[in-house]
Amino acid sequence: MTGPLAGITVLDLSRALAGPFCTALLADLGATIIKVESISGGDITRAWPPFENEHSLYFESINRGKSSIALDFYSAEGQSLLQDMALKSDVIVENFRSGVMTELGLDPDKLRASKPDLVVASISGFGEVGPLAQSAGLDQVAQAMSGLMSVTGPHAGEFYRFGIPIIDTVSGIFSALGIVSALFARSSGGQGALVSTSLLESALAISSFQGQRVLSTGVAPTPTGNDHPSLTPYGVYQAADGPLVIAVGNDKQWAQFCEILGEPELATDVRFTSGRDRTANRPALKEAMERLLAARTAIEWTELIRDAGIPVGPIYTYDQVFDDEQVRALKMVVDTQRTDGTHLPLVRGPLSFNHEPTPIVKNPPVLGEDTRAILAGYGLTDAAIDELVAAGVVNRA
Repeated sequence: MTGPLAGITVLDLSRALAGPFCTALLADLGATIIKVESISGGDITRAWPPFENEHSLYFESINRGKSSIALDFYSAEGQSLLQDMALKSDVIVENFRSGVMTELGLDPDKLRASKPDLVVASISGFGEVGPLAQSAGLDQVAQAMSGLMSVTGPHAGEFYRFGIPIIDTVSGIFSALGIVSALFARSSGGQGALVSTSLLESALAISSFQGQRVLSTGVAPTPTGNDHPSLTPYGVYQAADGPLVIAVGNDKQWAQFCEILGEPELATDVRFTSGRDRTANRPALKEAMERLLAARTAIEWTELIRDAGIPVGPIYTYDQVFDDEQVRALKMVVDTQRTDGTHLPLVRGPLSFNHEPTPIVKNPPVLGEDTRAILAGYGLTDAAIDELVAAGVVNRA
């Protein structure tokens, strides 16, 4: 299918995760993504584990749909080439530290003075202003400083990081949203825009009721393990053979759930009548529930509870996730092939248009594998490209 961003060219100067995740989403939507990498090693995640033989699975997981050109960022010829590419693009995505874009001859204000409809998207660690504006930031630092880690863990005083780089991921999503919004404004007769976010801003933006609790009451929340901080029963409970997640959202569901458990009178127990009562008496409620849940397996309970319309599900390990019938029905895993012919299953993007999932239009690229094709697309002759290769300005796989 032709994606909604077909015809849009994105110059991707980003590396690591937040920026590449953003541009992978834009690739899913049909944009042409030109990933510009350093001639000496490329995106740093190419050297990050886990590996399959020489292939970084970290890199491959977030660089679908892109073409790669390897270029010397700090040579005069390389910077001249970068400027030309920038001015022929619709969008630039970067996550350099503050000032690097100017060092590369890509000052965003000057670029937009020459090309007013250009969209420049920047992702930083801590934002454009403030005492940390020049500081480097990484996902777990943002998790820590935003309060996210303070509510993640088994109990008060013991804090855990999230199991994936969640702040990099949501920063990439927010950046993609900002870019699409800027492109929409441009298509309606406006100009381009400078779009920026940061890991810290993104982390704070997803604080939801936990952050609001502090703002409104002054009370700082603490970790509640696998229990929902506000709703009960909503968390992990033990069945006869293992755990499952049960999420009872209201009093009506609570009454239904007690019927399913075989003890309807539990719904009228004064300790558990309302949601507030259930949360206040959470330990006693969990004990009563697990006494009853011990009568069946997790799968048996999942089927019974789900049939009643109450959210429930097993806790999968990742080696179980991709065998799940629902995941298979969604066709979330796409079988692709690397440039060297080896098999590479990839998780596709999460969107569908007109009931069709967004496709993976290109495998994650080998460093510089598209250098010649990209430069030819910008109008360079074979002879001119050969000169740049010979001079070490660009490289090809």
